[in-house]
Amino acid sequence: MKILVIGSKGQLGDELLIQGNNFGYEILPADLPDLDITDKTQVKHRLEKSRPSFVVNAAAYTNVDKAETEQNLAFAVNRDGPANLAEICAEFEIPLIHISTDFVFDGKKGSPYIESDSVSPLSIYGKSKQEGENEVRPRLKKHIILRTAWLYGIHGQNFVKTMLRLGKEKQVINVIADQFGSPTSAADLTATILNIISRIKYSSDIMWGTYHYCGEGITTWHGFTEEILSLARQYISIKTITVKPISTAEYPTKAIRPGFSALDCGLIKKNFGINIKPWQDSLKTVIRQLCQKETEK
Repeated sequence: MKILVIGSKGQLGDELLIQGNNFGYEILPADLPDLDITDKTQVKHRLEKSRPSFVVNAAAYTNVDKAETEQNLAFAVNRDGPANLAEICAEFEIPLIHISTDFVFDGKKGSPYIESDSVSPLSIYGKSKQEGENEVRPRLKKHIILRTAWLYGIHGQNFVKTMLRLGKEKQVINVIADQFGSPTSAADLTATILNIISRIKYSSDIMWGTYHYCGEGITTWHGFTEEILSLARQYISIKTITVKPISTAEYPTKAIRPGFSALDCGLIKKNFGINIKPWQDSLKTVIRQLCQKETEK
């Protein structure tokens, strides 16, 4: 079975290439410059040529702050691209798994969001991802939209790698302590995507639609950082003595972030039998892998 992975050079795409082979699937990588999902002609040509059994869209414009000034590009990639994919997937009768984000919510609910909660993004990035979801739904019945949050892993650039770098350089790190969410391992999200594909392959009773998936448990960026550095000390020298909690107001950014964007993952557990690890357990694995790479240099 062939799976076309769009955005194959990103941290999620890299994991899909690795794990997909372990599942026994033929993984077809696609990314810029070879495939631009904002070009419908390119999308049609690629799907017609490769005829995959599934398409996973892990491509996105993800620079949250830069999106405020590069709005046209953000909407082209995050809205128009998924629209093209959904339309062509419908034409060739190919199921699509599309990755979305917790940033479609405004964070004002104060408890974990379920899939049916109203969306109200605060940033251009969040708005562009919301509109991407809205483009997929009417175009393609056989779709899974997976909203995730605070993604990190051993590939690409992410918050964990940034904190490890700062931990080796600075005695004091200031980190926001009033934004709440659930860190998600790219490896865990990948396994979930592949398990969903396997479930779809062997079952005729699939509940298509929107699902939430993130690490189990809720923390802040400050709490996340403290755990990152605590785990890393087992393997490498960490210079940081203090992780100082600061407020969002003390660290202004171009884009507004939701204050509480934890996701309730009960639906994906129920409909697909997905087991979700505590975020701390998954982080242990990633920290060990990253630090081992560091010591091997």
